[in-house]
Amino acid sequence: MSVLVVGSIALDSVETPFGKADHVLGGSGTFFSASASHLTPVQLVGVVGNDYPLDQLQPLAKRGVDLAGVEQADGPSFRWRGRYRHDLNSAETLETHLGVFSHFAPKIPAQFREAPFVFLANIDPRLQLQVLDQVEKPTLVACDTMNFWIESRRPELLELFAKVDMVLLNDGEARQLTEKTNLVHAAKWILERGPKYVIIKKGEHGAFMFSADSVFYAPAYPLENIFDPTGAGDSFAGGFIGYLARTGDLGEANMRRAVIYGSAMGSFAVEQFSIGRLLDVTRDDIDRRVREFRQLVSFETELAEQGA
Repeated sequence: MSVLVVGSIALDSVETPFGKADHVLGGSGTFFSASASHLTPVQLVGVVGNDYPLDQLQPLAKRGVDLAGVEQADGPSFRWRGRYRHDLNSAETLETHLGVFSHFAPKIPAQFREAPFVFLANIDPRLQLQVLDQVEKPTLVACDTMNFWIESRRPELLELFAKVDMVLLNDGEARQLTEKTNLVHAAKWILERGPKYVIIKKGEHGAFMFSADSVFYAPAYPLENIFDPTGAGDSFAGGFIGYLARTGDLGEANMRRAVIYGSAMGSFAVEQFSIGRLLDVTRDDIDRRVREFRQLVSFETELAEQGA
């Protein structure tokens, strides 16, 4: 089954303690698509300027990302420049130039409107609501957000929550939104406002998935080399929703497996700048890492060891 993603398509310049990269592919829609396309067909909607190197998106097209929803407008592309110090969980934004993204109004192509899975990446919640007005009865709708929208578009964000099945956000955003320091309390607060599931990402410390009846936790993969954490959260979302779309199973056990696939794809994303590693990774690599995740958390209780 296909996934529709609506998000930013940007050019990033990133500096970390391990190197830097200038004017490379970035944006929430780009990272999500690079990740999810390993598992299922993806339909990407976004906007770029007339300075955007569209030819660099062709590797995504060859992997099954439909670019019919990518609009090229007259003006500069969205560009972001950031720096990570030794705390790789937090980026310091040095420059943001929205360009044509500041006038973005999502136009969902007719052939995309019946997509069974929809991911509303990190954009203005007013635009996310516009997308929901254009799609037809999707099986699952998930959304992401960020601190800026929590502060400036809170009423619209809460309106959105009442219309989606799942919310993904990081621990700082969850605390800011709910004014709860305890993440269990924060997840409960969000669930009470409509979503069936809440995923709270904790960067190098893994991710929680909450529902009304259960909590599931997946650790982060213990990587030796982390070059660039930009896009890790969107890559997680791509792996998670891509796996759900591929299997078509929204049962509890499969949702938990999807968290592991999301964690695996997020771990690949940080191994190189931009989407480089996500373009190189193979299905065998993904399957191997998922098995390694299972080994991370597999154990026997004392009673089981005694044959009880």
